[in-house]
Amino acid sequence: MEVYTALCLVTLLVALLSKGSHSQLDVCGISPLNTRIVGGQDAPPGSWPWQVSLQISGRHFCGGSLINKEWVLTAAHCFPSTSTSNLVVSLGRQSQQGSNPNEVSKTVAQIIRHPNYLSSTSDNDMCLLKLSSPVTFTNYIQPVCLAAPGSSFYAGTTSWVTGWGTTSSGGSLPQTLQEVNVPVVGNRQCNCNYGVGSITDNMICAGLSAGGKDSCQGDSGGPMVSKQGTRWIQSGVVSFGHGCALANFPGVYARVSLFQTWINSQITSNQPGFVTFSSNGTDSDLSVTCAGLPSVGTTTTPTTTPAPVVCGSASASLNSRIGGGSSLATAGTWPWIASLRKNGAHVCGGTLVAVDSVMSDASCFSSQPNVSQWTVILGRLKQNGSNPNEVTLNVLNITMSNLTGNNVAILLLASKPKLSNYIQPICVDQGISTFSTGTKCWVAGWGTGQGGVLQEFQTSVVDCVNVSSSDNICTGTVTLLQALMLVVL
Repeated sequence: MEVYTALCLVTLLVALLSKGSHSQLDVCGISPLNTRIVGGQDAPPGSWPWQVSLQISGRHFCGGSLINKEWVLTAAHCFPSTSTSNLVVSLGRQSQQGSNPNEVSKTVAQIIRHPNYLSSTSDNDMCLLKLSSPVTFTNYIQPVCLAAPGSSFYAGTTSWVTGWGTTSSGGSLPQTLQEVNVPVVGNRQCNCNYGVGSITDNMICAGLSAGGKDSCQGDSGGPMVSKQGTRWIQSGVVSFGHGCALANFPGVYARVSLFQTWINSQITSNQPGFVTFSSNGTDSDLSVTCAGLPSVGTTTTPTTTPAPVVCGSASASLNSRIGGGSSLATAGTWPWIASLRKNGAHVCGGTLVAVDSVMSDASCFSSQPNVSQWTVILGRLKQNGSNPNEVTLNVLNITMSNLTGNNVAILLLASKPKLSNYIQPICVDQGISTFSTGTKCWVAGWGTGQGGVLQEFQTSVVDCVNVSSSDNICTGTVTLLQALMLVVL
């Protein structure tokens, strides 16, 4: 049995959770060389400076859009594998053959597919590529603005799709960047066309009812954009369709405005510029009906006022701790405690600090953790056996602090758990409280003994002596079988 000193890091958590940065709003969506009003086939150089060509071993296979100096937005279905080997992103490219004097090529450091992407339904067909190094903006290389939550693209909204896709179903790839002008088709109409239930809220459709124009002329992963004022705003990512440019089968795109939270959870600095696109008048799609399509009234989610989240409120009937106490916790005593698991195995403890965020020790993770390997269990008491109150959640993003001493990690959850007597967030010190020597506190976590049951010990704050007191809090020694424990003050 080993003896460890429990150590707690005091940090301005709010600053880490809402890490601010200059977004791309000052530069996004501006195309100095684009005066497009109506149609055309070949796109003049520089017309769509955010368009990229994704290539494997020199061969184009998908499109994408530049959203800041080192990130590209594309479709998840373009990447059945997340290997970056031989993958190149070409920016400022006009032709797939011959000279491209304005072109810059970058390798890819990371591929991040949306964790909820389903290949069977094409839902959540979103993917981010991190470039190996930032690009320099020019007239031919610029980021596009992204549609913000609350954007409205009514049926008929003028949109442009670009790429090096085929110009006819089954045709060969064109050499020159293509552009096509298509109107938005409402989701109700699109559901009627493809079969009710095929088109989710995460999708947006566009095309002519008579056919003839489609994202077949765009490219998988490429952007669909609309102009508002002087800015071009990306509404969709080319996802799928039935054939190419067929009558009554519009192209289907991933709806960008519903993915801001996920995108910003992956891009924590120099975030993309999100702009709310507003359509005028009323949406004619609301009057569309067909067999099996629910009425508008039944598909509208009623507005409710969510109950406020109260931190640090363990049920009085479940936590009556005053002093001393057993080394074994009971269910619901510490409802913010989380079990962090890598590939299904418990690795570290953590605390729920917001309804969608868990804090832990950065040393639990590698410098570039793979979020797909991690899950978080809340409401758990025992590592072995049944836990009727627990919930298992996937992780969207892991952010590490960059302090000079001890570091913390924040895990952004893929979904928000339902709060209960067994799952509650903890209150977090904002750096303004004083925890003087002698202050009583509790340490809780899972040791390797006691049958894997959550353990708890009471201790008190002590003088840190040779450890920096500005970044740390020290407590008395606690005899535990596992060093990594959470200090709850």
